[in-house]
Amino acid sequence: MKESLKSLRFSITKRYGAKTVLDRLELDIRGRQFVTFLGPSGCGKSTALSIVAGLIPPTEGSIWLDGEDIGHLPPEKRGFGMVFQNYALFPHMTVFGNVAFGLELQRRPAHEIRTRVQAMLALVQLSGLDERYPGQLSGGQQQRVAIARALVLEPQLMLLDEPLSNLDAKLRVEMRAEIKELHAELGLTSVYVTHDQAEALSLSDWIVVLRDGVLMQAGSPQDIHDRPRNLFVADFMGFRNFFKVRLAPAPAPGIVEGEGGGLRLRARDGGGFSPGSDAVLAIRPEDIRLAPAADGANAFRGRVEIVEYLGREHEAAVSIDARTRVWVRTTELLAPGDAVELSFPPDKLVVLPTE
Repeated sequence: MKESLKSLRFSITKRYGAKTVLDRLELDIRGRQFVTFLGPSGCGKSTALSIVAGLIPPTEGSIWLDGEDIGHLPPEKRGFGMVFQNYALFPHMTVFGNVAFGLELQRRPAHEIRTRVQAMLALVQLSGLDERYPGQLSGGQQQRVAIARALVLEPQLMLLDEPLSNLDAKLRVEMRAEIKELHAELGLTSVYVTHDQAEALSLSDWIVVLRDGVLMQAGSPQDIHDRPRNLFVADFMGFRNFFKVRLAPAPAPGIVEGEGGGLRLRARDGGGFSPGSDAVLAIRPEDIRLAPAADGANAFRGRVEIVEYLGREHEAAVSIDARTRVWVRTTELLAPGDAVELSFPPDKLVVLPTE
């Protein structure tokens, strides 16, 4: 493979008429990094990828590759590999023909094309399927052909637009592992688009969360998962319990206390909040314990209302009082009507600004 890029920087805005699809999205991607654009449908993540690829122009902004402005270059001059959601394979071409297509456009010698295509098919575990057509392949095999077609050109940057969304759950997990392995083995720099939080967390070095074309938070998978900065990111990343509170003076260093809706809760102090201000405390269902707290703090009694079976776990809605219901995830067997004791570990509660 060619040497990976050193850096990709861009600052881009995209408008369609009065609608702003991307609003001054700025990012600096390092070589060999795996970056994921994460967000719900319509948030602008695929538009950002298409602008980087050169498929659509930005309304404003620039793109720099290793310090050189490439915003004026057409897609074929940027040297990037692209894998689409629908694979975009040529149905009338064999597997070999699809993978060789870009090399043939570059007028590479026939022996070089055959050698590189065979090597790439072996890499994606498709050896022996050279003469099959896309219609004769499974979804996972078609996706491997699309990846091989992009990789055979030895791209400086791989762009992947929801490449696994058309696959079944089991195959998605398998292909996710293969993409991560290829990224590491070939020393690629990759930008990946998905709405799937598990994909983003498992694949990425850096996650960029978008909402309506605006960057909501960028950080490591652990930062995004454990330390969301706002309600949108927390909700999108699986926090299901939110409590509107007014903050009281800190009872101890590193701890904040909030009261609202009849609850008094202590949480870790993330900074930036002062006593008397309004805030939201958030916690994941799996972080609530079905046991009384040793020190009596953040401890409540409730009654189970709803139980959802998730396989190895259950998720239950528990009413603490007439105003407050929380979701708890546990391996314990629960049934509607059960009385339970709950505790909310302060280090698992996150303090967020109100919206």
